[in-house]
Amino acid sequence: MEPGLYLNISNEDYHAGAGVSKSQLDDILINPAIFKWRKEAPVDTEKLKALDMGTALHCLLLEPQEFDKRFIVAPEFNRRTTAGKEDEKQFLKDCENAGMTVMDAEQGRKLMLMRESALAHPAARWLLEAEGHCEASVYWNDEETGELCRFRPDKFLNGQPVVVDVKKVADMDRFPRHVEEFRYHMQDAMYREGFYRHFNEYPMFIFIAVSETIDCGRYPTRVFQLEEEDTAAGFELFRRSLDTYHECRTTDSWGGIEEITRPAWAKKKDHS
Repeated sequence: MEPGLYLNISNEDYHAGAGVSKSQLDDILINPAIFKWRKEAPVDTEKLKALDMGTALHCLLLEPQEFDKRFIVAPEFNRRTTAGKEDEKQFLKDCENAGMTVMDAEQGRKLMLMRESALAHPAARWLLEAEGHCEASVYWNDEETGELCRFRPDKFLNGQPVVVDVKKVADMDRFPRHVEEFRYHMQDAMYREGFYRHFNEYPMFIFIAVSETIDCGRYPTRVFQLEEEDTAAGFELFRRSLDTYHECRTTDSWGGIEEITRPAWAKKKDHS
């Protein structure tokens, strides 16, 4: 894979292809063996058929023209009656060979409300409706290690350096914790680095967070930008994980044994 911008790589080909991504560097930070395990462990494809509300929300917000090609919203069935149960069973059977993800009527209703909630936020609406590319793939060679790196932003805008990332969150108040837990600050830094390497300018990196938990009857939507201090910390994390990946790949030594410790409350009990 040559460095550059690719607009038509499928999500499946992107994840199966060359280059190291942010999610793979997450595995490296846990333990390099996890990176190797995830690449080689078998996947239970039956479980992949279950609805992922985050994936559905991304599609509805970023590629609405694709939603009806990938998802089917079932009509409402009366599951308290035999006829309703039979109708649902027949509907699901009819959908089996469609190659699409099926969601029930309640899931579809909730998803549409979350979409309208996002569009009710003026900054989120502007970012979602602005001209740009969704699900494009960018590859670059890291100058220090020579490693091929990649990122696939939810969206970047045309004519101005802005990268947009949509996050479905369970609880909006916990989003700052998610930044740390899921290393969103490393994602911010890595994506901005990749954008700079291709376009020769650093972009803004904007999170659109949409809650799936109701607050006062609504699904909260917020638009965030990380402080530079956190982005700098994310860049250090990106460099450390990429350097570790480079060393593991060149030596073909991936470790595997991790140290585990008992919970703090258990240790306190030892001294009580």
